[in-house]
Amino acid sequence: MRYFPMFLDVENKPILVVGGGEVACRKVDSLLRAGADVTLVSPKVEPYLKQLVDDNKLHWIQNFYSSQLISKNYLQVWATTDNPNLNHQVHNDAKKMGILVNVVDDLPYCDFITPSMINRGRIQIAISSGGASPVLVRNIREKLETVLPQNIGLIADFGASKRNSIKESFPTVDERRKFWERFLSSSFINQVTDREQLESYYQQSLTEQVDSEGQVTWIEFEQDVELLPMKALRLMQEAELVLSPNDCPFEFVDLCRRDAEREGYADSGELSTKLEQARTEKLRVCVFIPPASVEFNLLAGKDLKLSVAKVLS
Repeated sequence: MRYFPMFLDVENKPILVVGGGEVACRKVDSLLRAGADVTLVSPKVEPYLKQLVDDNKLHWIQNFYSSQLISKNYLQVWATTDNPNLNHQVHNDAKKMGILVNVVDDLPYCDFITPSMINRGRIQIAISSGGASPVLVRNIREKLETVLPQNIGLIADFGASKRNSIKESFPTVDERRKFWERFLSSSFINQVTDREQLESYYQQSLTEQVDSEGQVTWIEFEQDVELLPMKALRLMQEAELVLSPNDCPFEFVDLCRRDAEREGYADSGELSTKLEQARTEKLRVCVFIPPASVEFNLLAGKDLKLSVAKVLS
């Protein structure tokens, strides 16, 4: 992974775009949607950009680019012209001032790249191949668009409105997380079309006790992570503690909940100690073990044990 994924707050932040063609149109449009304070440098611009200028949504320096136009006030600089030499000059000028710069379609001259985006109100999903395959990224986005419910923006707005009031019912972070996990996993949620339905179900859910019991799930790992059953993936996403041996492929551990504690174990004795502590704290634990292993049968007892699917030759 070469690029670190992040979402940058550009609201009211000054950003410079060099160029006035179709590429600049796309970049300016996205930046303005995010609330940026955009200045454009170009002797002439596309009609769309001119309309933005006339509507006082875009600052236009109607001139050819020169190094004097860049200052350290800018958060970002975009070079969007069809002149590689000019774009590289913009890049060099920005780098001298320590400003993040993107030269469109010229990856070696980019401090950052923009991913393909899916927007559902507050929900934003970014997809990137690091510039390697834009067509593949577009294909992935199209597939995701077909499976994502249209109401997730509504659900996100509702959740944001309850961030403070829910603390009255569930004072701890752990309780609130478990409540939202149960609330959002309901099949009813995917069917709601307005806030009133969400509010009614929310009030009903507040009266139900949050599960405070721990659980240990044992999952056998193989070399192919795609063979994991859906139930294992769901429990991995709910885990608060992940325990794995050194030979467990990273791809398995990486699919677990991001903020879960992750610890290794060398043998059954060390694992037993860690599990004893986890059971005392009533944690939801995911334990990865080698396939067909009998070493941990006594420790597992009546816990849930899941295996990867077998490939029939």
